[in-house]
Amino acid sequence: MSKRKNNDKYFSIIRAATKIFAKKGFYQAKISEIAREAGVADGTIYIYFQNKDDILICLFEEQMKDVLDNMVDQISRLEDPAKKLERFALAHLKLIEQYKDMAEIIQVEVRQSSKFMKEYKNEKFIQYLDLIADIIRQGQETGVFRKDVIPGVAKRAFFGALDEMSRFWVLSNRKQYDINTAAKQISQYFLRGIES
Repeated sequence: MSKRKNNDKYFSIIRAATKIFAKKGFYQAKISEIAREAGVADGTIYIYFQNKDDILICLFEEQMKDVLDNMVDQISRLEDPAKKLERFALAHLKLIEQYKDMAEIIQVEVRQSSKFMKEYKNEKFIQYLDLIADIIRQGQETGVFRKDVIPGVAKRAFFGALDEMSRFWVLSNRKQYDINTAAKQISQYFLRGIES
């Protein structure tokens, strides 16, 4: 599979699937529609992917790699753990604005795939959550965050708040506040609970 991922057709299919899944939904999308959008024959899809679930998983993997690399770059520029959490929140929510189709797929379609939810373990997503835990640990080591905070619980709580805000924006046409305000609010609620 790694050789196939270096092929332009692989990425054309991923881009096409992103558009089709966001437009029609995962279950309503047809392989033939993805192939048409990608400009390839239906059978070509099966050279690169086993089925539609496989396309969804690969699409998610490709996106998570970029998201993880971007987040590492964003937070590595800062020393203060509190500022790192604020930057994490802002960078995460900005992705929703920048990549609307992908945000819709992640917030809605991925969660409807039982194969994805039950059988797939995404290492990049785990690493993404672990960035939050690492920031918490750094804050504990430097005396900024309370020692009794469990990083594994804190990372899920922080990500959960960001994820819920993302879901709200994807599913609602109402934008009652901008991304900067939402990121700042979520960060502040969280930081007040864990700061020493």
